Amino acid sequence: MSLHTDEILLRPLQQQDAAELLELRLRNHDFLQPFEPIRPSSFLTLPGQQEQISQAQNDFERGTAYAFGVFTRESGKMIGRVALSNVARGAWQNATIGYFMDQECNGKGYTTSAVNLALHFAFSDAKLHRVQAAVMPRNQASIRVLEKNRFRQEGLSLRYLQINDVWEDHLLYALTVEELSQ
Repeated sequence: MSLHTDEILLRPLQQQDAAELLELRLRNHDFLQPFEPIRPSSFLTLPGQQEQISQAQNDFERGTAYAFGVFTRESGKMIGRVALSNVARGAWQNATIGYFMDQECNGKGYTTSAVNLALHFAFSDAKLHRVQAAVMPRNQASIRVLEKNRFRQEGLSLRYLQINDVWEDHLLYALTVEELSQ
């Protein structure tokens, strides 16, 4: 199963992606760290990434989360990851979207396209009604990605997530299937 544009391809992560995912994370560690929680040292190891992929595969099969690697169609190189997590069914039919892209690929529209593909998967394949995102107010690049994908800002959540041992405020954004189809 894969989703694609002319430039990028999204597909569920597989065990053979672990080394490339690790290399991507290590290469972008300093770039991503201001926006991510502090993780145990085992996270940035090959076994740590293999465990992340195993968990992602299990979640995908259960329908509780959907994680995709982002690859260039030209070279097949992994350039990022996008995930729909915290999937809630029942009356809510909601997920939270999160993503990161190789710093070298910023400004090329890849993140916007990857989020758009993930949204189409969420609303068509996963049959969700709503996708939400939380972003720190200073992360203007991520805010632009959400706004280009027609997310609307719903509010500010104070001390929402612990990032680098600091409880950071986050802007909350959301998009429903009706809004995407307008």
